[in-house]
Amino acid sequence: MRSIVIASNASGGGKTTVTLGIMKALKNRGFKVQGYKVGPDYIDSAFHSKITGQDSRNLDLYLMGEAGVKASFTRGSGDLAVVEGVMGLYDGKGIDTAYSTYHVSKVLDLPIILVLSPKAQVATFCAEINGIVNFKDADICGIILNNITESYYKLLKSAIDKNCNIKVLGYLPKDEKLSLQSRHLGLIQSSEIEDLEEKIEVCAKLLEKHLDMDLLLEQFKESKKYVDDFHVENNGKRIAVAYDKAFSFYYKENLELLEELGELLYFSPLSDKKLPSNIDFLYLGGGYPEVFKKELARNTSMLHSIKKALDNGLHCYAECGGLMYLTLGEKPLSEGSQGEKTLGEEQITHKAVGFFDGYYTLTTRLQNFGYAKIKVEIENTVLPKDMSINCHEFHKSFVDLQEEKVFKLSKEVYDGSKKSWLCGYVKKNTLAVYGHVHFFGNLLWFRKIFK
Repeated sequence: MRSIVIASNASGGGKTTVTLGIMKALKNRGFKVQGYKVGPDYIDSAFHSKITGQDSRNLDLYLMGEAGVKASFTRGSGDLAVVEGVMGLYDGKGIDTAYSTYHVSKVLDLPIILVLSPKAQVATFCAEINGIVNFKDADICGIILNNITESYYKLLKSAIDKNCNIKVLGYLPKDEKLSLQSRHLGLIQSSEIEDLEEKIEVCAKLLEKHLDMDLLLEQFKESKKYVDDFHVENNGKRIAVAYDKAFSFYYKENLELLEELGELLYFSPLSDKKLPSNIDFLYLGGGYPEVFKKELARNTSMLHSIKKALDNGLHCYAECGGLMYLTLGEKPLSEGSQGEKTLGEEQITHKAVGFFDGYYTLTTRLQNFGYAKIKVEIENTVLPKDMSINCHEFHKSFVDLQEEKVFKLSKEVYDGSKKSWLCGYVKKNTLAVYGHVHFFGNLLWFRKIFK
């Protein structure tokens, strides 16, 4: 398998659009394409899978460790691999390049295509390119210009050819048909865009016309194969996994480990009437339950089925949206007498499972964002005290529960200081937390939860 990394100078630089267009163009040429996403993102990976026809994989050095990233990469298959970067090329966890797209490219020894979206620049744009290329020893083998006119492209290409020692592979022109709807936590999910394939087909045709695809193909590099020791023995468990438009944030590798552990039974909290029968475990991943709260609330038989099972001691692990779903429901914010935001006293607007005594509340800004470390502070029935793992948080909501918090989450700040807060709940045999966890980087955690 030959591979390439698609990176940019910043978020919003056009990585996703260009990546999807390239994937589609390569597929149209008859190649089997494997997608990857640097970082913890679920949404871009789902877009990859939709376009390529096979599951995309995440490459996150913080959550998975170097061995986990190499194993995930090795599990991919195809003629060509396209790795979509995250944020700017060199942007990682803090003020250095650790866990960045650049870092992943070095670990996997992969070349980089830089996607840039210039605006009203010529010579200064060349200076920026040279700065990016010369900042580190990144293997940047070409540039694609995004969202520009043909005349502007010709001007910039001449300037880059004169002032920069790098190939210009072509450009993606401005086209309103390429815009993807956004909302709330970012891009709308791929499953909700009816004309997604048509949009990406337009993008692919534009790239075939304005990008030197043969020159791009020359930049792909034969990938190495790495050791994959991330396997578990089958213990015969029947594991129910919530999977639909409301709950879809799962890492491919997490599901693969569960498939090795036992039998996976996928169900829909939106449309199914009850949990699958004779299950040993329930896994409620993240997603957008807040977007589908009306539909989830109307499915009362499923709410009752889950609550009864958890009350009876069914083992359960719930992440982020899964945690919200297990509360009594949504309690909105209201304006206080001085204009401050307070929890409303009115009845909850949309009911949820009601296993945890308390509510979730939606907010207009991110409550916690980024990489963090979980440490078990309180003795409980699921995880041993002092166990520590890596996680990622990204949510515009908080929960107010009459339950004991058992975890301390800590986030390292660029100046060496730490921010800490309490989170996470264990009730009977149910563990629920906002942080998203990749099992590859936390196998002990995985074995304790799914024992």
